[in-house]
Amino acid sequence: MFYKPEDGHGLPHNPFNAIVTPRPIGWISTRGSDGSDNLAPYSFFNAVAYVPPQVMFSSTSAKDDRGDTKDSVANIRDTSVFCVNIVDADMIDAMNVTSGPWDKATDEFTKADLARAECDTIACSRVAAAPASLECKLTQILQLPGEANFVVFGEVTGIHMRDDCIRDGRFDITAFKLLTRLGYRDYAVVTDPFELMRPGD
Repeated sequence: MFYKPEDGHGLPHNPFNAIVTPRPIGWISTRGSDGSDNLAPYSFFNAVAYVPPQVMFSSTSAKDDRGDTKDSVANIRDTSVFCVNIVDADMIDAMNVTSGPWDKATDEFTKADLARAECDTIACSRVAAAPASLECKLTQILQLPGEANFVVFGEVTGIHMRDDCIRDGRFDITAFKLLTRLGYRDYAVVTDPFELMRPGD
């Protein structure tokens, strides 16, 4: 099968995000200029550079009470900071609650019954029990072709790791249930990592 996205795929469901899988989930916490906290998961998320460490996530829809975007991007526009929390599958129900189309006054930490902790290098909350959290300062927001498509880039200014996830000097993703996003409504847990030496290593 071959199709051009502009012509449509003819399938019951769009296959695009099922092809590009698995994807890490960035559970993005932000704080509004009014001091209110927000938390939402984004599966268009990844690391993009080592030195200095940098990450990105993209938001692809909008809410009526935020104009051209969603709460996360709107808050980052105002404050220039955000925190990426890594998702443990044990928190999947809470993560799913935070994905709802709540109004901007809703505090998703409270709604999902999640403990929060204050970040160290930025004015923002993080998920206290997350396996790891990346405190970030905004470097740029790019608008992509298409309605409401924004990519947010940030430099990591602080990194939190749960002590039980550090084993033999490494951050061990098998110490928890690392949740990833597949296509459609599907998710997976990483259970079988392995090492591979590159030529020249």
